[in-house]
Amino acid sequence: MPLLDQTKRQDMTAVRGAFTALIHSRAERHSLLEDAQGIVAGSMLAVLGVALLQGAGLFTGGTAGAAFLLHYATGLSFGACFFAINLPFAYLAYRRLGMGFTLKTFAAIALTALLSEIVPAQLGLASVDPLVGGLFGGLAIGAGMLALFRHRASLGGIGILAVYIQDRFGFRAGLVQLGFDAVILAFAVFLASPFIILCSVLGALVLNLTIAVNHRKDRYIAF
Repeated sequence: MPLLDQTKRQDMTAVRGAFTALIHSRAERHSLLEDAQGIVAGSMLAVLGVALLQGAGLFTGGTAGAAFLLHYATGLSFGACFFAINLPFAYLAYRRLGMGFTLKTFAAIALTALLSEIVPAQLGLASVDPLVGGLFGGLAIGAGMLALFRHRASLGGIGILAVYIQDRFGFRAGLVQLGFDAVILAFAVFLASPFIILCSVLGALVLNLTIAVNHRKDRYIAF
């Protein structure tokens, strides 16, 4: 009986430990529940931005921009393109930023890809003014990425590189991503009018300035 009681106490201790890890957070660390909420909220905001950009026929930067290029050029769904393009970056995420970052980023990518197949049609944003789409779409995606960054996750690809470069060399993630975005948007000139390109560039600027102004390690230390 004493041995059985000891086993029960050990099991109860393990259960309490798991429950504490799920809900307990500290100033420097998020709980698992907080991470889950951040990943879901960040992905939802990103999908809202994607829907606005897609409804306006716009482009953006990063792997989302590459997915838009492939989507417009081939007719393949944005979600499938976005998921496929991000897969090769999983190894870099694991080697440079750890298993925790990789798993949370993969969850964000998968959720964003899935929701982007469902949500835009439900919103009914088939025709969005390009200027409005660029401004509000860029802001929504930037806010979503900011939420993901603060929970040690990203939307993959260039976001992984941006976070790694910021952690390793101190360059702000938003400004790093802006440089990559300029290259992605340069290819859009073959698929869109100058006005669409201009609105796309404006949206990318809003997206990256949102991250650059708000995402700094010395202001936000939780992980």
